[in-house]
Amino acid sequence: MTRAGRPLWSVASHTRRLALHLDPKAVTVATNTGRMDAKGFVIPSGGGSVLSMAPGRSAALKLLGRDTGDSIMLFEETAPAGTETTFHLHRDSDEVAYVLSGEITFKIGDEVTVGGPGTCACIPRRVPHAWKNTGAETGRVLFLYTPARAGGFFEEQLGRRAGSANGPEANEMRRRHGWEIIGPPPF
Repeated sequence: MTRAGRPLWSVASHTRRLALHLDPKAVTVATNTGRMDAKGFVIPSGGGSVLSMAPGRSAALKLLGRDTGDSIMLFEETAPAGTETTFHLHRDSDEVAYVLSGEITFKIGDEVTVGGPGTCACIPRRVPHAWKNTGAETGRVLFLYTPARAGGFFEEQLGRRAGSANGPEANEMRRRHGWEIIGPPPF
C-alpha cells in the first residue's frame, strides 16, 4: 500500500541491525477490534521500561499493547547463558524472535534450530515452542507479539520485584494473557 507513491513502511537489514522506517503521515495501526489511526511515536535507544526477570536477565519493553491499540508488543530481552523457557504456546498471539547477539536454540513444534545474530523465528499462535541461550555468552533477542495479548504477561510484571511472580500466581498471569504451559523446558 502506498500514499502519494511512497511505501507506508520499509524494512532494511544492515550489519545485524533491523531498521523499520515509517511514513509518519500514513501510519495506521490495525487492531483485532477495528482500526485506530495513530500519529506514531519513537522510543529512543535506552528508552522504554525495564523488567528485571532474574539476575542478569531483563527485558526492555519498547512497544506496549496499550500504546499500539493492542496491535503489537515488542521488547528486547537480555538472557545470560543457560536461560531457557518452558515449552508453551500462545492461544491468541503470533510471536517473532530476532536474535541480536548470542546463540539461541529454538524448539518450534518438533523442530529444533540453533541460530546466531540475524536469525529470525516466526512462531504462529497455538504452536508449542521454547528457546534457550545455548551459547557461552549473554544473548539479546528482540521479541514481538501480534496481537499484543501475550506480551501483556510482561507488561503486568512491571514494577514487581524480580522473580516475584512464580508458581500459581505466574500461571494465572500467563492464563490471563493467553499462554498455556505444555511442559518443562525441552532442552
